[in-house]
Amino acid sequence: MKAFGRFWWDFLVGDDPKLAAAIVLVLGGGAVAVAVTGGSWIAVLVGAALVTAFVVTLLIDVRL
Repeated sequence: MKAFGRFWWDFLVGDDPKLAAAIVLVLGGGAVAVAVTGGSWIAVLVGAALVTAFVVTLLIDVRL
């Protein structure tokens, strides 16, 4: 069971926990926004936020 959990941790989080956390936050916020507003236009904002999160974490890693 421990090896199974480690596999999924490595598969989902990988080498960058900052990016994994950003993705979870953006998708969670998008799910809440869709539940509250019911608008499908939220998908465009979530997509843009995912790209922005990726770029920000990439810049953080490159500057360090």
